[in-house]
Order: sequence, then C-alpha cells, then structure tokens
Amino acid sequence: MTISSSLNAGVAGLAANANRLATISDNIANSSTYGYKRAVTDFQSLVIDNSSSKYTAGGVSTTTTRLIDESGPLVGTSNSTDLAVRGRGMLPVTTSASIGVGNGNNPLLLTTTGSFRPDEDGYLRTPAGLVLLGWPANADGTIPANPRDSVVGLEPIKINTNQFAGQPTTKIDLGVNLPATSTEAGSLTGDETLSIEYFDNLGKSADLRMTFTPVVPATGSANEWQLQVFDSASGGALVGDYQLVFDPSRAGGGKLLSVADNFGVGLPTDYDPATGSMTLTVDGGPLELAIGTLGSATGLTQLGESFAPTSISKNGSAVGSLTEINVDENGFVRASFDSGINVVLYQVPLVDVSNVNGLEALDQQSYRVSTDSGSFFLWDAGDGPTGDIVSFAREESATDVANELTSLIQTQRAYSSNAKVIQTVDEMLQETTNIKR
Repeated sequence: MTISSSLNAGVAGLAANANRLATISDNIANSSTYGYKRAVTDFQSLVIDNSSSKYTAGGVSTTTTRLIDESGPLVGTSNSTDLAVRGRGMLPVTTSASIGVGNGNNPLLLTTTGSFRPDEDGYLRTPAGLVLLGWPANADGTIPANPRDSVVGLEPIKINTNQFAGQPTTKIDLGVNLPATSTEAGSLTGDETLSIEYFDNLGKSADLRMTFTPVVPATGSANEWQLQVFDSASGGALVGDYQLVFDPSRAGGGKLLSVADNFGVGLPTDYDPATGSMTLTVDGGPLELAIGTLGSATGLTQLGESFAPTSISKNGSAVGSLTEINVDENGFVRASFDSGINVVLYQVPLVDVSNVNGLEALDQQSYRVSTDSGSFFLWDAGDGPTGDIVSFAREESATDVANELTSLIQTQRAYSSNAKVIQTVDEMLQETTNIKR
C-alpha cells in the first residue's frame, strides 16, 4: 500500500461528494419549479491494482444523470393553455429568439409542461420564452399528413385574438309531417310553406323557402305532393322541384314511397335514395337537403290532418368573435367563438425518443435531442406510447425535499469522513518525515 494512493482516494472522495452536493443543491433550489427533473450523482469505484501482495487505493468517480423520465404530480390551474403531458411524451417547443430572427430555422426543443399564453405577436409562449409548436390545420379543420421523423410542417402556434369566424351551411336535415287529408278528393287545404335559415360562405343569413303543394284527385286519395325550393340569396330562384309520393299501405303507411326530380333525372339535384338527400345549387355553393330514405319513419311523412315540422337540423353558423382557446387531450388547438362554433387551428404532437434520459438538458426545463437520446418520432397525443395532453394543468417539480435533505446529511458525513482520511494521511506523512530527526 502507498500512502499517496490513500491521499488521492480521499481527495477523490471530497470531489465526488462535492458533485453530489451540487445535484442536491439544484434539486432543493428547484423544488417549486414546474417541470423540473431531479438530478442524481452515482458513485463508481476505481480499481488500480488487484495484486494480493499490496493494495493501491483507486478512489471513486461519479456520473451525474438527470432523471427526465421521472414525472412530478400534476396540479390544476385556471388557464386553458397551461399544458402538461400525462405519459412519457414531450411537447415540441422552440425559442422566441429564433422566431424573432425570422429565417424559418426554429430549433426543436422539448418540455413536459408549460404555461403558454399569447404574446404581443399572438404566439403561444411561456414567460421564459418557449414557443409551442404544432401542425397547422386546413381551412376545413383537418390536419394534413406530415412527416413524423422531421420538424418539417411544425410551425409556431400563433393566435389572432381579434379574429372572426363563421361556418357556411352545407347540410340541412329536414323532418316534416304533411297532412294526409290534403291529398283527398275535395280538399281545399292548399299549399303548406316552410322557411329555413342558412348561412352562406361569408357568414350572411339567407333562407330556403319550401312550398309543399298537394295533388288533389277527382276521387280517392293521391298521396302525392310537389315540393319546390326557392333560394332567397339567388333572388328567390327555384333551386329544387320534386314529386313526392307516400305509401298508403298498412305496412308502410305515410312513409316516402318515391321521389322524382322535376328538373330531370341525372341532374345534380336528383334525389339519392341511398342517402335520402338531394343537392341544391344555392348562391355560393352546393347545399345538401336530407328528407329521409324511402320507407323511413324519419324525414318527410304524410300522416293525420296537420302540417308539422318535426325536426330541422343544420350545420353552419353566423360570424362570431373569438372567446377562448382550448387544447384537448389529443393535442387539437381549438378556437371557440361566441356564435357557438369551434374551429381546429393546430394539432400539437407529442415527441418520443428511445432514451429519454439521454436528452441534453437546457435552461427553462427544456431539452434537446442528442446522440445519447436517439432520434425522435412525432406521435398523435393519445395514440402510441406517449400518453395524452392535459390542459388547465402544470407538472410540479419531481423533487422530494425530505429525501434530498436526508441525502444532504449523508453527503455531509461522507465529505467529513474523506476530509478525516486526508488529515490522517497528512499526520502519517509527518511521522515519516520525523523519522530522520
């Protein structure tokens, strides 16, 4: 054994425990930091000589690891764009500084939680300057196909808080009961009318005026009506003309038996028996009018003595102002308007890597893909191994203060013990020096 190796081992012990003290200090200092991942110091022994005749102290070395896969508890908030990941996935973010440069080269960073709010330019960013990334939606709210192993397609999420939106009406489901007595010989009931509001491509209100004219025979019952549809946006033009025949049998009494297009068979307005609808060419685009399939008890019927709209449903809405931005569990960023509509603006994917703990740790609880972490893949939230997204929530620090304080006491004792080894070696060297005196 050499005395100098003992001295070196003691010095190595001091350095190792100093490293451990540094990680403990970081953990305790960030015990209230949202999304903080605990750092740990692992000790490994060093063997210099395995000879049985003598032993040389090798000392100790350390490795420091940040446990990124260790999640903290989630806590609720009052902000709809406070986000946390429930699972192993991570949110894609970039820096506000890179957006300010404006060259389109926004680095991909990762985080597990963030309080995102619109800044002066409308970008959803945290107070520390991390901007949320997502895939922009098409005009109809669908998300286009994007590569899953590349940042191509990901854009900084930008919200215009002063925007307006409206949705055109593209389909109307109509349920009306026509009086059977109106198609009997001698009936004087006459036409029945119904007006339905719809919204055009610019969010303006228009009307479809429907006139139901009974066919009155000389004798018996015809069970037949003429339906004409007029569009107010087209100057009151006739956009649909149909002959409706109802079934008088016991089995199918009052249900649609046949529909004929008076404009001509094969035209776009022709009735489709498979879907129970026809396409009307109104001003601004086609509109699907569903009156029910043949033999169906829903849609148009002919029963009793009264005219009664039984159900009218349609899509579309008037123009509305933005009231709220929400992010659902699948990562869809939706804008809610006071007109009652919701529009998908973006989809936020979740990022997964092979070795989460191999990510490079940066400031503001953000991380960067490295060679140790492996390549990344973008998953839809709620699909695959990444978990889902929780809004109105933040992830708390993964630090357990009680455990850290216990480790602090152990580190202090170990540091003192190594210092005592150095002191003892110094005394032994002094005794060796004194032999010559």
